[in-house]
Amino acid sequence: MTAPLALLDAASMYFRSFHALPESLTAPDGTPVNAVRGFTDTVARILTDRRPGRLVACLDADWRPQFRVNLLPSYKAHRVAEEAEDGAVEVVPDALSPQVPIILEVLEAVGLATAEAAGYEADDVIGTLVARESADPVEVISGDRDLFQLVRTEPSPVTVYYLGKGWNKAEPLGPAEIAAKYGVPEENAGPAYADMAALRGDPSDGLPGVAGIGEKTAAKLISQFGSLEALIGAAAEGDPRVPPKTRLRLAEAADYLAVAPTVVQVAPDAPVEFSRPDRVPAAPADPERALELGERWNLGGSVQRLLDALAG
Repeated sequence: MTAPLALLDAASMYFRSFHALPESLTAPDGTPVNAVRGFTDTVARILTDRRPGRLVACLDADWRPQFRVNLLPSYKAHRVAEEAEDGAVEVVPDALSPQVPIILEVLEAVGLATAEAAGYEADDVIGTLVARESADPVEVISGDRDLFQLVRTEPSPVTVYYLGKGWNKAEPLGPAEIAAKYGVPEENAGPAYADMAALRGDPSDGLPGVAGIGEKTAAKLISQFGSLEALIGAAAEGDPRVPPKTRLRLAEAADYLAVAPTVVQVAPDAPVEFSRPDRVPAAPADPERALELGERWNLGGSVQRLLDALAG
């Protein structure tokens, strides 16, 4: 079996670590390090349990890309802390912000790659790296359901390890599991999930969806017609399989539906830049620095567990 390419949704992982562990875990100077510890331990577990040959921690260069906001101004608008000349500032807990640079330092010291793309979200980085991969199986690790749209069997399989309840209870979801869970067709479960999500909407991302169409109805319609585009076309032509009330709702949401697919779908062609090659190193890049970071920030045994995981 070929070793997988692991793509980490870094922000999703450190947000979840921050909320899962107590803020009483601090460095000597009082800086909270709960997210650093949780994130580092999770990466160590991924290396130990999945043995990826390559690994990339994917980052948000822009958590609310302008091209999505231009199409749908409500996109993540409720998460904006303030508007600045160079873009919106995301609401991030005060105790989390100073931990992100520490996480990046630890990754650099052990020699694991990060990647980002100017003007794009981490989801787009992951989507682009999935689109580029045709040899190794891909394992996307995230607590974000938006990435379910990437599952596939060909040209190389893509599975999402969903971290809704942490790594110990991570759900590996491929096309069959997404089809069973959401009622979309298995043969195109990834794209069908994206179409269903656009139709259903998602308040957490500022996507209004189509009024009166919930998840089950959305999944049923996408399964019946194969795609959102085909459903909209059938409704416009007066296809009797589209109930009159649904036809009316789709017509009323025409402006939203014209832009929703582009907002919801991850970009397959973002200009991704890597911090270093994505091969998991046989030995840490700078073990002394890694251990010094662990000491300086009071990371307990987290850094040593990550070094041990690299050593196999």
